[in-house]
Amino acid sequence: MSQHGKWTLSDSDDDNVVPPTPPKDLNKPNVKPECSANSFNTVLNPTPKSEPSRENSAKFQPSLKPENVSASPMGSEARQAAHLNQADPVKYDQRPTPAVKRKRERDESPWNLSSSDDEAPSSAPDAKPKQSRSGPPKKKIRDARPPSPHGAAYYKEEPSDFFEADLSAMSNTYRFYLNKVSGIEQKYNTGALHIKDILSPMFGTLKESVQFNYCFDIPWMVQQYPPEFRTKPVIIVHGEKRESKARLIQQAQPYSHIRFCQAKLDIAFGTHHTKMMLLWYEEGFRVIILTSNLIQADWYQKTQGLWMSPLYPRLPEGSPETLGESPTYFKRDLLEYLRAYRAPELAEWIERIEEHDLSETRIYLIGSTPGRFQGPDMEKWGHLKLRKLLSENTCPVPNMEKWPVVAQFSSIGSMGLDKTKWLAAEFQRTLTTLGKTGSSSGSAEAPLLLVYPSVDNVRTSLEGYPAGGSLPYSIQTAQKQLWLHSYFHHWKAETCGRSSAMPHIKIYTRASPDYSQLAWFLVTSANLSKAAWGALEKNGSQMMVRSYELGVLYTPSAFNMKTFPVQKDIFPVSNTTTGFPVPFDLPPHRYSTKDQPWIWNIPYTQAPDTHGNVWVPS
Repeated sequence: MSQHGKWTLSDSDDDNVVPPTPPKDLNKPNVKPECSANSFNTVLNPTPKSEPSRENSAKFQPSLKPENVSASPMGSEARQAAHLNQADPVKYDQRPTPAVKRKRERDESPWNLSSSDDEAPSSAPDAKPKQSRSGPPKKKIRDARPPSPHGAAYYKEEPSDFFEADLSAMSNTYRFYLNKVSGIEQKYNTGALHIKDILSPMFGTLKESVQFNYCFDIPWMVQQYPPEFRTKPVIIVHGEKRESKARLIQQAQPYSHIRFCQAKLDIAFGTHHTKMMLLWYEEGFRVIILTSNLIQADWYQKTQGLWMSPLYPRLPEGSPETLGESPTYFKRDLLEYLRAYRAPELAEWIERIEEHDLSETRIYLIGSTPGRFQGPDMEKWGHLKLRKLLSENTCPVPNMEKWPVVAQFSSIGSMGLDKTKWLAAEFQRTLTTLGKTGSSSGSAEAPLLLVYPSVDNVRTSLEGYPAGGSLPYSIQTAQKQLWLHSYFHHWKAETCGRSSAMPHIKIYTRASPDYSQLAWFLVTSANLSKAAWGALEKNGSQMMVRSYELGVLYTPSAFNMKTFPVQKDIFPVSNTTTGFPVPFDLPPHRYSTKDQPWIWNIPYTQAPDTHGNVWVPS
């Protein structure tokens, strides 16, 4: 077994004890476990649970500035750990000594779990994370920071023109854009968009909007709207319940123009993970489908992606709702997705979409909505929808069945005891579908490359170890599926100036062996989990989906091509480019024996990150 498939775990007398649930308190952060914790026979062996992966619980997130980190951690356990790490950093030369007794020395791996409370999953969503740390008290460092290897600009406030997009540099062929990243060379932000750009008057005179998302910082979100639009009506679509819902509503109390729509989550452990904006202008209507949460950290120094629709004009008065459909049936699928919420708050928006012309759309919509589906409904959602679209809209070229599939994500769910439980038996078959006659022919021959950041990728990123707070792969899940790690790859983007911006983007694509062509390309909110993509039940006669997800699929046929040519050097961006702007250097590189996948809830103290700190979740 390669070294990236091993962990060393500290011993404890109560490894199998689940921490007690503290009293509920509206003033305390609501913690939800992110990754599955099914029973498994390993050295860890925690109390059995059944829970799919989740990227990071959608809680109110305080605004996070590099020079002014709030002292109150909120959000998921992984993001809380990152927040605490930034607010009270542990310097490399102040590394703590182990706080628990060890029954034997283990030197074969640098990964050590320091507490049995971290080994066992929380028994309730309201469990409060421990905030104590080993070692002597450390003085909080806020302004005095070590020199950044990325240059002095890393710590500076961005100039005003950072938030002004150059429309002449934007490529409208695919309408796929990256987010702007703070602290990198300007050319690597050409053609990229900040949320302030998206909401600015240059794209339309905004009248109302809807924000679908997972994590929210409402005060920060309001500030991203330009002053002239800052009090226009906004609906927030979320999946919060009970205390976390109360906190979200409390954050919006100063803003009378904000209303809420709670997504129904009828199946346990599902999440509202969709990230979408609906923007209604005086001039028309627009849809944005993206990978960023509505928190500052996701728009600061992470690589994110988004699809921006054309400006859809209003149809002539009295037009039937079937008018204005695109060749990709985007209008039908968007309306069907919105109706799946069964929410009165969205009824008016459904009517508005029916009244607009969406015929210019050239992408396919792929959504997930919670439920158990049978018959034709099975192909409406999740990976079976993707399989159906690939079957109907891809045209295989010679030897395409051997083309590798590349999948990138920021969270990983429980896949089962081996690859045949879901990944290879079900999901890989979808990803290797080619045309009507080759729906499963490539599953055995096509390599599957799973791209997930290594510990060193996180350590050397712009944010350093705290970047791992948005990569909540837990030790509890990882220990159950060491077989999965043989699939792991990472980007070595030496020629890409964004290589140090930690990816939070989710991409699934199929590329030629020389990576010069793509058979299709998908950007989505969906991570690598059964909760997001769905899993077959009842001998394949039923599809079960837990979460809301949304993404867009690009197929060459929709652009009158046989394959997409890959744009090798996408920076600086040009509006004359015809190649597809893959946001990372290809090919991805297989993990070496020294590489280890990032696991958020174990310490890393052997090497400092880009801020001179180590990672000690506690």
